[in-house]
Amino acid sequence: MTTDLSTLQVLYQDCTLCPRMCHADRRARPGVCGCGAFLTAARAALHLWEEPCLSGQGGSGAVFFSGCTLKCCYCQNYPISQEGLGKVLTQERLEEILLGLQEQGAQNIDLITATQFLPSLLPVLDRIRPHLHIPIVWNCSGYERTETLRMLDGYIDIYLPDLKYFSPDTAKKYSGAPDYFSFASEAVKEMIRQTGIPVFASDGSLQKGTLIRHMVLPGQKEDSVRILEWMADSLPKGSFLLSLLSQYTPFFRAKDYPEINRRVTSYEYKKVLDKALALGLNEGFMQERSSAKEEYTPPFDLEGL
Repeated sequence: MTTDLSTLQVLYQDCTLCPRMCHADRRARPGVCGCGAFLTAARAALHLWEEPCLSGQGGSGAVFFSGCTLKCCYCQNYPISQEGLGKVLTQERLEEILLGLQEQGAQNIDLITATQFLPSLLPVLDRIRPHLHIPIVWNCSGYERTETLRMLDGYIDIYLPDLKYFSPDTAKKYSGAPDYFSFASEAVKEMIRQTGIPVFASDGSLQKGTLIRHMVLPGQKEDSVRILEWMADSLPKGSFLLSLLSQYTPFFRAKDYPEINRRVTSYEYKKVLDKALALGLNEGFMQERSSAKEEYTPPFDLEGL
């Protein structure tokens, strides 16, 4: 698939890439995502902390892009998502980085929180695709417009979205996005439509498919259960993988919300896990509670850029 570069760049002039629909002219000022019209990232390196089918032995070739369309009060990546940390990259430099990660033995190319830079990314993917022999992963918050995702059709092998909240009140309180579920639920359906059922290589590595992450939050097990019930009712069985995360750690401004200023208990996580199994959502991954550690957050020191 090829893309008209001049047409894509127009998308920065009246930005509607994400559900915020802020209409910013990002050539002149940042959008709600905090980003202008230049590719910006904070780290590019082999990353061992994705799910086993993604990290494998060598790690994902992870590029952490700056900015974010959500405003999560507990974000573990807050220096890059909300505080502007990052380095501006040319498209040519990003091409070198992505192909270099493949040469280092990356299991895949893992594009993390990249929606705000889609007009700059698609031409890069066009040019490197003939030289890649590993999958491309779109690793995102789930807060996506289906219209934007359709622009990625044919480029992305693996979608790795979060499905964070069911309740509009909870989504508004902790991420400033009361419409989160209405967008994320449709986004997940579009991702599954594009990728089809999960496909694995002989070594167990995921080559194509959608892997939905849900992180259990403190005191929110009922919201988690509603998300799981929606998955079981609305998504065809076998069409996706589920990764149920227990790694929540109170970062950033979580201290301002006493009810989530703690880690998830074993009881909370087990109740959600038991519900997933009862609903037949048994294709995917669970996480040990010991994963809730700050050392799982990589250093954003501009490595690899």
